[in-house]
This record gives sequence, C-alpha cells and structure tokens, in this order.
Amino acid sequence: MIDYTFLRELINIDSPSGFTKNACDYVFKRLGDVGCQPKRSNKGAVSCSFSDAPRLALAAHVDTLGAIVSGISADGTIRFSLLGGLSLTGSEGEYVRIHTLDDVVYTGTILVDNPSTHANREKDAIKRGIHNMHIRLDEEVYNRYDVNRLGIEIGDFICLNPRYEELPNGYIKSRFLDNKAGCLVLFEIARYLSSNPAPVELFFSNYEEVGHGGTCGYSESIEELLVIDMGVLGNSCMGVETSCSICVKDSTGPYDFEMRKKLVKIARQKGIDHVQDVYPFYGSDGSAALSAGNDFRVGLIGPGVAASHSTERTHKRAIDATIQLCRAYIKDFT
Repeated sequence: MIDYTFLRELINIDSPSGFTKNACDYVFKRLGDVGCQPKRSNKGAVSCSFSDAPRLALAAHVDTLGAIVSGISADGTIRFSLLGGLSLTGSEGEYVRIHTLDDVVYTGTILVDNPSTHANREKDAIKRGIHNMHIRLDEEVYNRYDVNRLGIEIGDFICLNPRYEELPNGYIKSRFLDNKAGCLVLFEIARYLSSNPAPVELFFSNYEEVGHGGTCGYSESIEELLVIDMGVLGNSCMGVETSCSICVKDSTGPYDFEMRKKLVKIARQKGIDHVQDVYPFYGSDGSAALSAGNDFRVGLIGPGVAASHSTERTHKRAIDATIQLCRAYIKDFT
C-alpha cells in the first residue's frame, strides 16, 4: 500500500529552493526508518544506494516554488522576488508564511497593489507582475520601521500554503505536487529496494526549480538516470491526471531514445497506464544533468499533474502507474 502520509507530511514542510533543509531532513529520516542508509551531498541533497556500484539512478526534487523578501514599502507591505516560475495569477490571494533568520514565522497574503474593488475599478484589468504586487502582513504595521521591528529582513523566505487535500475518489489537490509526488514515488521505490536490492541509487535533489539541482552528486558508476517529475497537462499535451507520462522531449531537447523505447515497451507489456508526450515549456533535473556534462543516458517520466506551478491536482492512479513503471524498469535493467 502506498504511504500517502509521506506525501502529505512532505508537502506541508516549507521548502522553496534554498530553504530545503527541513524537507531534506524529513526525507533522510524516513529513508532510515525503512532500512536505507541515506547520505547528504555538500549541497544538501539526499541520496541512498542499494549497491556498491549503482548503474541506474532515479531522481526527484524536494524543492518547490516560492519567493523571497526583496523590499519593504513605505506603507509596511512586503515586496518579493520569485524563486522559480511561480504563477502570479495563480498565487494572488494565497496565504503565505515568512521565515526570518531568527526562525520566527509571520503570515500574510499575496495581493495586487490597491486590491480593493471599491477603490480600484481597474483592478481586474491590471497585468500582474512583481512590480505591482505585494504581501500584506497579518501584523499591525504602517511603515518600514514597524516591519523592521518585527525582524523581517531582505532575504527572508516566503512560502505558500500548499492546501493539501486527498479526496475519496482518488484525486489529490495541492500546491507542490511538482515534485513532491515524484518524491513519494522514490520513497516507495526505496521501500521496495530495501528488501529487493539492485544496482540502483536514489537521488532527492534540492535546487531543481532554479536549474542546478540535478547537475552533480551521482555515483561515478551511473550509466542511466531516470528522472521522476510531473507530467504536463495542457491543450498541446497528451497527459492526463490518471496516467504516467513518458517524456519524449522538453524545452532542452529529446530524452534518450533507447530508454524511452524500453519504458514504453515495458508499460505496454505490463498494462501500465501511460502516454508519450512533448512538453513545450519545461526543464528537469535530467536536462540539468546533461547540460552539466554528465556522461549517462537520461529518461523522464512522472504522474500527470494539472495546473502546474499553480493550484495543482493529480490522481492516485497516476502515482501508482509511475511506481509500477519504475519497479518494472528496475527489474528489466538488472
């Protein structure tokens, strides 16, 4: 049975890129609890190997989108800079937590400037951008001094409320299914490999959303990297929320043909729900690994996730299909 407690608890740990220690600590502990021997990279990523010389690596990323305090306005509202490609239209009205260097947490709301409809008839027509949006603190503040007195400074991390929900019909809706759903897949593979060892390494990266999570940290013996990340849904894509997507190509170019061919063949033989797809605006830890010059083959699969970088949703069937394909691929590889 899939441990969805892992997904719920991991999603509820704030972990935008650069602020992932608590999430990585959680992954590290849960891997140890199921008999694995995890280790950390110098950058803070978590990995574990089930062989002295692993040849296949599976990767997913724990970091999420978020923001960082970039300024404090004269009226005491917070200006922010984005971490990754957070959708501003999909974030307006969202509740946030601001973490200070002293580990104090304040709450607030992302809003467009002059947000009251009764005072701004042009509100709905305004094109949203970080230049005309702010965070309203849930504190009595009227100026910069009031905010500074709270200990809020430039550089403090801003984390969005994920609003995780599991529905009785199998749907899961939450922010950050990209890519904590992929981390659940890796955790389930860890549980499997703990009693079925194979020449496999699992890698939980922590800087994917800003482009360099998957660049380094793998064992020198790795020949193939199978990345687990969200499958895209959209008008130009084939993905669905109940299926595993096998990526043919993203913005950076095609993934390894032989790996894709094998993945599709296995999915067909095993009756695993899947689609092949091209992602028009996408990059992954796999494309970062290739750009960094790693000499191994790379494939990319993952559960279909709707409304990426916004209020996301997937289905348990898609997560299960991705786990099945990973397990079958490992068996075929070994």
